[in-house]
Amino acid sequence: MQADAPYTDKALERLCEDLGQILGLSVERRPSVCAQYSSGEGMPFSRIPDVVVSPRRTDEVAAVMSVVASAGVPVTCRGAGTSLEGQVVPVAGGVVLDLSQMNRIVDVSSEALDCTVEAGVTRKDLNAHLRNTGLFFPIDPGADATIGGMVSTRASGTQAVRYGTMKDNVIALKVVMPDGRVIRTGSRARKSATGYDLTSLFVGAEGTLGIVTEVTLKLAPRPSFQLSGICQIDDLSAALAVISQALLHGLEPSRIELLDAVQTGACARYSRLDALRETNTIMFEFAGDEADVRRRAGEFAAICREEAGVSPDYFDTPEIHSLYWGARERCYEAALALAPGKKNMGTDACVPLDRLADCILATKRFIDEAGLTAPLVGHVGDGNFHLGILFDPEDPKETARAEALCERVSMLAIELDGACSGEHGIGLHKRHLLDRQHGDALAVMRAVKAALDPASLMNPGKIFPG
Repeated sequence: MQADAPYTDKALERLCEDLGQILGLSVERRPSVCAQYSSGEGMPFSRIPDVVVSPRRTDEVAAVMSVVASAGVPVTCRGAGTSLEGQVVPVAGGVVLDLSQMNRIVDVSSEALDCTVEAGVTRKDLNAHLRNTGLFFPIDPGADATIGGMVSTRASGTQAVRYGTMKDNVIALKVVMPDGRVIRTGSRARKSATGYDLTSLFVGAEGTLGIVTEVTLKLAPRPSFQLSGICQIDDLSAALAVISQALLHGLEPSRIELLDAVQTGACARYSRLDALRETNTIMFEFAGDEADVRRRAGEFAAICREEAGVSPDYFDTPEIHSLYWGARERCYEAALALAPGKKNMGTDACVPLDRLADCILATKRFIDEAGLTAPLVGHVGDGNFHLGILFDPEDPKETARAEALCERVSMLAIELDGACSGEHGIGLHKRHLLDRQHGDALAVMRAVKAALDPASLMNPGKIFPG
């Protein structure tokens, strides 16, 4: 038991006995194993849980929560452990609920364009399963996260500009409440005017209100034709103007990404793309009917020439397409490779499209003033961008500069009527910003938390400041 845990050794022993009766060998207390569940990706936070349990079904999760609630022991859920803001760190010790074994694809309906999956299914496994159906799930954060984790952080990805984010693609959820009750937040109907929208309440709640065990998702038809490429532009302001004009002209890209020169160079070296110059790069994709795609791509090329004096290069084979978009997916790892031994304090912000250029240009100034390496990459089609702030966690001064840079970018986004996180979530790292972000609405959020989790056992220490 952790020294400052609010529960006794005796209570913990009794809890483990009860959990063993439910889950058998799926209850783990060995310190060497529990230590593997002490932290997430990127953040310098860690805490070793007292117990790790690995349920395989919703009824097992419900039984675990009933026992845990009676014992007054906190619970933290974990899927793939890829969250960047400390959501999976069990700051109060207690029980970590590892949902990775809940990995069944329950149902796929090609006619209804939906599927139902357990929380531990990863996005890549889901799309592999869908490969021969003519459908796909379009939300694609860089990591191969679990669907449950993507729901809990309200995740997004490169295709959000066309398909939306997790909040737009979750139809219904099965949720285990803090007392062990199991609820379904909705039906498979695409719309409902039947009371409070509980589905939206749990999407983005970061496991603080209940445990998502099953998700019904929208699926999209695979486009009949895709055309993608890059446009490299030395002037960052011109690159931002190209993006703005492409959106204003209604070109409807399925992806439009911005990599600054630092991130482009990192990707070129990490993925061995020798033809990629170390300068600002727009990566884009148009999808749909071939004639319409080629028309939109032609209009985009004209905008590139008018705003930046350059023409885009198109990927002329599926292999080149996969090579470049694969490099984009590995931006996080490419950034880390710039400074071996350092950590990547990944952060993101989202602003209205009419403030995006101001925010990115100011952020670049902030990076220079901080004297840090911080590659920038963005899902700029919906106003979202990321920094990978590289820092040495053993160097207090450099760590402080990294934290200050993260804070400065977050505060600027809020001042521009944006959000201090567009898709990573709040977790541990941005709790102190929530009051500035939401003002009086924060009290309403606290009231919801208190109503659903009065003992504050669900992922304690996350989202709320203080």
